Amino acid sequence: MSTQKRTKYVHEGKYVAEVDIELLEDDTGWSPYLTVEDACRLDDIREALRRGDTLAASRLARVFRLEPIAASH
Repeated sequence: MSTQKRTKYVHEGKYVAEVDIELLEDDTGWSPYLTVEDACRLDDIREALRRGDTLAASRLARVFRLEPIAASH
């Protein structure tokens, strides 16, 4: 079994969290897949962002606020 480090982005409303995870690869048909811990952490981050609790989300990931910009012609 091998692992690969990846970055996942969780987008909820006006927030995006950048999360470092590990993908596990093996010889099964389910590969690559997340560790249970990473899957739970992604769920926790998504739920915190849905509640607007950026403090809780920022303990687990890097959190950014999205802001619209005016397009210039």
